[in-house]
Amino acid sequence: MSKIPYTGKSQQARQGQVTQNVPADPLAPAENLPAENPLLEDPDALAARLAESEDFVRNNRSVLLTILAVVVLAVVGGFGYYTWRNQQDQKAQSSMFRAVNNWEADSLNKAIKGDGKAPGLVTVANEYGNTKAGNLANFYAGVASLKQGKFKEALDYLEDFSSDDYLVQSRAYALMGDAQLELNKPKEAADLYAKAADHNANEYFSPGYLMKEGTAREVAGDTDGAVKAYDRIINEYPTAQEVAEARQYKAKLAK
Repeated sequence: MSKIPYTGKSQQARQGQVTQNVPADPLAPAENLPAENPLLEDPDALAARLAESEDFVRNNRSVLLTILAVVVLAVVGGFGYYTWRNQQDQKAQSSMFRAVNNWEADSLNKAIKGDGKAPGLVTVANEYGNTKAGNLANFYAGVASLKQGKFKEALDYLEDFSSDDYLVQSRAYALMGDAQLELNKPKEAADLYAKAADHNANEYFSPGYLMKEGTAREVAGDTDGAVKAYDRIINEYPTAQEVAEARQYKAKLAK
C-alpha cells in the first residue's frame, strides 16, 4: 500500500479538477464543450459583434466625429500655446537683458523705463507678464522702485511677482514688508516679515526676517507680538547671530 498521504493535489483530486467540465457522454462531439472564448471559436458570434460595432459607429457618427475633433483641437491648441509661450519667453528674455544690465549698474531709471535702445522692466512686465522673464521683471522693477523711494510702485510690482524658489519668494515678501513700513503701515509690514520667515523657514534667513517683524510690531505698538517674534529667534534658532540682539530688544520691552 502506498504511504503517500492524500492531499488536494492527489491523483483523485487532479482527476476531479480535470473531469469536472467533461460531459457525461464520452462520445459527445467536441463542439458541445463550453468554449473558453466564444467569439474566437464561433465565427458567427464574432461577425454579429462586429456588425453591432459598425451599427454603433454608423448611428453615432456625428457624435464620434465631434469628440475626435475636440480631442485633436485640444492637442493641437495645447502644443500651439506651449510653442507660443516659449517664443514669448525668449522675446521677453531678449528684451530684458539690457534692462537688467542697467539695473545692476544702478542706472535705475533706464532699467525701469528703458534707455531708448531697449525697453525697460515695466514694458517687459506689462507685455510679457505671463512668461517667466516677464514675471521676473516685476521683481527687478520692485527692487529698483524701492531703491528710488517709490514705495507704492515697488509694492505693486512685487505683488505681481511669484516664484517657485522659496528663498526668492521669501525675499519678495520681506521687500514688500519694507515698502509697507515706509508707507507707515507697520502692522502690514510685520505680517509680511512673518510670512517671509515662515516661507520655507530656515536658520539662515528666517531669524533676520523675525527681527524685522519684531521691530515693525514695536512700531505698531504691539509689544506682545514683538516679544513673540524675539522669542521665536531665541528658541527656534539658538545658534543664529540675531539671538543676542533679540535678547536685548526683548529685555528693553520687559522694563
